[in-house]
Amino acid sequence: MYPNLYYAFRDLFGFEIPFLKVVNSFGFFVAIAFLLSAWLLIKELRRREALGIFTYTDTTITIGEPAGFGELLINFLLGFFLGFKIIGVLIVDGALNDPQAFIFSKLGSWPAGIALGLFFAGWKWWEKNKTRLEKPVERTLRIWPSDRVGDITIIAAVAGFVGAKIFDNLENWDRFIQDPIGNLISPSGLTFYGGLIVATFTLWYYFRKKGISFIKVADAAAPVLMFSYAFGRVGCQVAGDGDWGIVNTSPKPFSWLPDWMWAYDYAHNVNREGVPIPGCDWGDYCAHLPMKVFPTPFYEIVVCLLLFWLLWSIRKKVKLTGRMFAIYLILNGIERFFIEKIRVNTRYDIFGFHPTQAELISSLLVVCGVLLYLYAPRLAINKKTEAVAAAK
Repeated sequence: MYPNLYYAFRDLFGFEIPFLKVVNSFGFFVAIAFLLSAWLLIKELRRREALGIFTYTDTTITIGEPAGFGELLINFLLGFFLGFKIIGVLIVDGALNDPQAFIFSKLGSWPAGIALGLFFAGWKWWEKNKTRLEKPVERTLRIWPSDRVGDITIIAAVAGFVGAKIFDNLENWDRFIQDPIGNLISPSGLTFYGGLIVATFTLWYYFRKKGISFIKVADAAAPVLMFSYAFGRVGCQVAGDGDWGIVNTSPKPFSWLPDWMWAYDYAHNVNREGVPIPGCDWGDYCAHLPMKVFPTPFYEIVVCLLLFWLLWSIRKKVKLTGRMFAIYLILNGIERFFIEKIRVNTRYDIFGFHPTQAELISSLLVVCGVLLYLYAPRLAINKKTEAVAAAK
């Protein structure tokens, strides 16, 4: 396992770059997942725009205005944070020994923060001053849904992280009440379904404000969501963030299968769980699980990439609005429900049943997916009726 890119480069290539201790492996792969997913979503939205499924909205902007106080303040704060923390981790004594703890602490470099904040604000002022006009003018731009993917990605990332933290702490309430602040700001402990639910409702509100059909965007995003989840699980597997399975003592079913694909000890895992590794020089990451477990993140990577391929291959054939998203909900729910059977997780006690949070939510997703699939023809009729009424 590689808790951050520093250990990955040292182990794989034989050279050390201390700054790479700042780059958490899980966060790195999640960031790559967001970038690739944004590219796929743009591609699919543009295809649907060409078919007339989406249309543009007119947006009026003002050209030639000087930089406002709010713009300068935002740029200063962004620059200050980057300087205070990111540059700070390089110049504050001892910060690189545990960069993750440093990033989430009150420590930082005030001179670097102020200097970079002033630079960002000054750059914004210079950039706006270049195009400043004696008399600002208004222009109307046509904005297509594919032009908003940058906003969609940022909203999904922020809302998803908040939701993932909230649901993780609800699932692990005993741990949360012992240290509420520490658990809220900790970079570890994320629940996918929490992120999906909060991001979905946040984006629904955003699309409504922008006059874009949420369900049509959801159809376009269905294969992308499956891909994003699969690629995000690469980060879970590489970092060893605790999303592993139960202990696996069963004999390996196929001789050609590598041992780690069947049972794995997650050496050097980012959660630092297990027993010490003799002779280890990986700092705080010198533990491995005493008994090997099912590598469930790896299983989800394989299964969800196959499901992504399935959804991507049928996206042009599924015509009814809502059905692509319905199929995604059903497949996602089934996949997660069954992987929970061999995955370590907190279980609830509900009338003698002991489901996990993910089992409850995945079951609900399957039910919602089936209902949406059956309701899709009525949804199409309602949309057609609305369009006729609007034309009159």
